[in-house]
Amino acid sequence: MAQQDRPAGGAAAGQVVIASGAGVVLAAVLLLLGWGHRSGRLTWLARAAALAERGPGRGLPGWAALPSSVALVSLLTALLGMYWDISLHISHGRDVGPLANIAHYPILFGLFGIFTAGVIAVVLPPPGERPGAAAVRITRTWHAPTGGVLLAGAGFYALLGFPLDDVWHRIFGQDVTLWGPTHLMLIGGAGLSLVAMMILEREGRRARAAAHPHEPDPPAWSQWIRRGMTSGGLLVGLSVFQAEYDFGVPQFRLVHQPLLIAVAAGCALVSARLWVGRGGALFAVAFYMLVRGGVSVAVAGIIGELWAAVPLYAAEALCVELAALVLARRPLALGVVSGLLIGTAGFAAEFAWTRVAFRLPWTGDIAVEGTLMAIVGGVAGGVCGALLAEGLEGRLPGRRPHPERDASSIRGGRNAARALFASSLAVFAAAVVNCQIHTVPRGQTATLTLTGVHGAGMDRTADVRVELTPRDGLGHPSWVDITAWQGKGLHVDRLVREAPGVYRTSVPAPIGGQWKTLVRIHQGRELAGVPVYLPHDKAINAPELPAEPHVTRPVTGERHILQRELKTGLPAWLWAACSAVVLACTLTLLIALGWGVARIARVLPEPARPAPAPVKAST
Repeated sequence: MAQQDRPAGGAAAGQVVIASGAGVVLAAVLLLLGWGHRSGRLTWLARAAALAERGPGRGLPGWAALPSSVALVSLLTALLGMYWDISLHISHGRDVGPLANIAHYPILFGLFGIFTAGVIAVVLPPPGERPGAAAVRITRTWHAPTGGVLLAGAGFYALLGFPLDDVWHRIFGQDVTLWGPTHLMLIGGAGLSLVAMMILEREGRRARAAAHPHEPDPPAWSQWIRRGMTSGGLLVGLSVFQAEYDFGVPQFRLVHQPLLIAVAAGCALVSARLWVGRGGALFAVAFYMLVRGGVSVAVAGIIGELWAAVPLYAAEALCVELAALVLARRPLALGVVSGLLIGTAGFAAEFAWTRVAFRLPWTGDIAVEGTLMAIVGGVAGGVCGALLAEGLEGRLPGRRPHPERDASSIRGGRNAARALFASSLAVFAAAVVNCQIHTVPRGQTATLTLTGVHGAGMDRTADVRVELTPRDGLGHPSWVDITAWQGKGLHVDRLVREAPGVYRTSVPAPIGGQWKTLVRIHQGRELAGVPVYLPHDKAINAPELPAEPHVTRPVTGERHILQRELKTGLPAWLWAACSAVVLACTLTLLIALGWGVARIARVLPEPARPAPAPVKAST
C-alpha cells in the first residue's frame, strides 16, 4: 500500500510549501550574513577567512581560501547524497515525497553549500578593495572575484533543478532515469562548479602575489596538492553522469558509457597535467579513486544500499602523462594526442576492467562503435581540457606563439579558443545524440516459461526460459538479461544462451510484490524489453501484469517498461519547449564558465609558450 500511494507526478502541495519556506529562510540567513559582513556589524566571515588562509588555503587570500574549503566539503556532501539517492530510486522506486527521502537532504545542503561558497567569495572582499585585476564590478565600491560569481552561478543552476524537476514531473510524470533533463541540471551544476573553483584559485594566487610581492611563495607541493585535488574533483563531477552504468541499470546504448568515460578523462586529466604539472593526471586519478571509491563503500557498506562500480581511469592518466613527455609545451596537440590514446588504449583498459567490476560488462558488439565514440569523446574532452588549463594560466591559442604578442594576436587567440571550444561541445553533443538513437525490433515475440516457482509476495522467485521468435534475430548482443528493480533491491542476471534465440536464467528471478521484472535485449542500435512481471500501480492507474507460467509477449521498447510512470499522449511541442528551457539554462552556464576562463586569460596573462625549435634537416 505504501508503494501504491507514492505519487507519480509532482510533490504534494504541503511538501512544496515546506521546501520553499526552508529555501527562503536559508537564503535570508545567507543574505543577512553577507549584509552583516559588508556593513562591518558581523565579523564571523572575516575570522573564518583568516583561519582558512593559515590552513588549507595557505597561499591564497581569505576571499579565495574560505570559499574553496566550503565548496569542497559541500561537493563531497552532495556527491554522497546523489549516489545514495540514485541507489534508493533503483532499489525502492518512487518517493512518498521529496522530504521523505533522507538522501535528498545531503544533496540539498551540498548544493546550497556550493551556492553559499560563491556568495561568500562575492561578499568577503572589503568595501573599496578590488580582489584582483579580473574582479567583476558590482557597485562603485564593490568588486567580486570572477570565480566567486561563477561559483554562485553554478550552485544556483544546480539548485534551480529542484523546482524545475517538480514542474517536469507534474507535466510529464516521473522519468526514472539519471538522464532526465532536470536531473542533469543537479549533476551538471555541481560538477562544473569545479571550473569556477579553478578560476577562483588563479585569481587568488595572482592577487596574493601582487599584494605581498616580497613574501616568499608557499611551498610548491602545497599548490600541487591543492590543484591536484581540484582536478580530481572535476573528474569525479564529470564521472557522475555515468552512474546508471555504475549501478548496472543503464537506459541507453552501451556505447554511451565509453563516450562519457573518455570525455571525462580527456577534459579532467589533460587539464590536470597542464595545470598541476608533472604527475598531475595520476594524482587526480588517485584523488578521484579515494572519493568515488569512498562514496561507493559508504553507500553500500555503511548505509546498506546498492554498490556502484567505479571506472578506473588509471590507464587514461598514464596515457596523458606519457604524451606530455613530448607535447607538454604544445597543449592543443597534447589534448588531441591524449584523446586518441584515451579512445584506444584507455578504451581497451576499461573494456578489461568492466569484465571484472561491472554488472553489465562491455562486449565485442560495441568494439568498433565504442572505440569510435571513445576517440571522439577523448579528443573533444582533451581539447577542452587544454583550453581550460591554458586559460587558467593566462594563455590561449594565438596566431603568433612567441612572447611578444600584439593586440591582433591576442584577438586571434580568443577567437581561436572560442571556435575550438564551440566545436568540441558540438562534436560531443552530436556523439551523445548518436548514442541516444536506438531502434526496436519489429514483429518479434518472446515466449516466457517459468519453472521452479518459490515463495510469495516480495520473496516469490522463478527460473525463466526465454525463446525469441524469430530465433535468428540475435547474433552477438551487448546483453540479454533479466533486470528486476524497485522491489527493495536490484537483480541483474545475464541470461545463459541455450541455443540461437533461446536463453535461461542462471539464478531465480523475483516475480512478486513490488518488483518490476523484465527481459532486456540490446544489440547494435536495438534496445528492447519484454515484461515478465509488473505490479499494480494505483498512482498511474496501471493494472498488474502477472508472471504467467507460460506466455508469449511482444518485444517492445524497454523505456515504456522501465519508465512506466511517464505520461503518454502529450504534444511533442510541449516536451520540446520544456527541454529548450533546460537547454537554455545549461548553455548559459557553459558560456559563463567559458567567459570566465577567457577573462582570466585576458586580464591575467602569462608569457606565451615558446614555439618548439624547428628540426634542422640533415645534410
